[in-house]
Amino acid sequence: MIQATDRGESYYQGLQVAISAVLMSPRFLFRVETPPDGYQHRPNADVPLTPHQLATRLSYFLWSSLPDDRLLGDADRDRLDENRVAEHVHRMIADERADTLATEFAAQWLGLRNLPQHEVDADRFAGFDPPLKQAMSRETELLFMHLVRENRPIAELLTADYSYLNERLADHYGMDGVQGDHFRRVSLNGTPRRGILSHASVLTLTSNPARTSPVKRGKWVLENVLGTPPPEPPAGVPELDQTKAAAANASLREQLEAHRADPSCAACHKVMDQLGFGLEQFDAIGRFRNPDAGPAIDASGELPGGRVFNGAAELGGLLGRSERDAFARTATERLLTFALGRELSPADRCVVDSIVLRTAENDHRFVDLVWEVIQSRPFRYYEMPPSP
Repeated sequence: MIQATDRGESYYQGLQVAISAVLMSPRFLFRVETPPDGYQHRPNADVPLTPHQLATRLSYFLWSSLPDDRLLGDADRDRLDENRVAEHVHRMIADERADTLATEFAAQWLGLRNLPQHEVDADRFAGFDPPLKQAMSRETELLFMHLVRENRPIAELLTADYSYLNERLADHYGMDGVQGDHFRRVSLNGTPRRGILSHASVLTLTSNPARTSPVKRGKWVLENVLGTPPPEPPAGVPELDQTKAAAANASLREQLEAHRADPSCAACHKVMDQLGFGLEQFDAIGRFRNPDAGPAIDASGELPGGRVFNGAAELGGLLGRSERDAFARTATERLLTFALGRELSPADRCVVDSIVLRTAENDHRFVDLVWEVIQSRPFRYYEMPPSP
């Protein structure tokens, strides 16, 4: 402001310059963590977070917002020992502000942020509108937050025989007995649905505008459940719609079988397609396909080791049992990335391995994973950059 005044500019112009400088400062745009005053710099040394930095990390991890007065008060008094931190973690998870673990973390992990922009063929799928999209996302968020607040095993995301529906989404699923806009817990017994693999949010996001896509659905499972994303397709490999080897009236499964005949495609598609086939009971907006209303749907598949399944419920159960540790590893990697606000480095792999190992005995329960992340060295320390 002084410089603006010296240039003969008005007080308001000077104020505009000052505010612009504040808004453009990295300290306004990012959470800047620096060593305390008097710290002796050692290149590549791990530096423990100050109490206020730890409080801020905790709050942005669990609430995606500023620390509250109770947390800041303990930071002011340097009282954030292990017992006090544990008390705050359990208090914060029980608070409604922890719903951001669903709306921010889970939405980022599972791709729910892309649902508002997802488009479908309006002629084929009349009635697919923003309120339905919101209901789809909300179902997944509510299931996720139930696991958080009840400290349920993370694999229950794949195997849950219950969900959270309102009337609009229940009608979409062809389920009776749910009225009103309020979401409530509903049993899935007697239905083909189990866990997030049969949520309309996931099924819609992994479809094309006019039809399902076993490839996209299988790829989603590889990336977000098993943590093994496939490599990009080799250059020059044609898209499925351009593949000419199958007959003109071939089913989608037959077209994919022809696609896999190319050796450069087979390695990735061998597992990816099988996973996607298990979700073919559902159409491109997550509705169950009535087997009496059209051609028979083959939702069977086989994974390495001779593990066979038929349909989304069996696939979710199979992955929840035989790939429990792999799913826990994926969840831990995503949690640690979210908590740190950065991509994981090779050095972080040992931390992830340790968390998965320590939580295995208790079925990788969600709050246990959160607590292990908070106790981890990457969360409690930051690495100083090398000296220039």
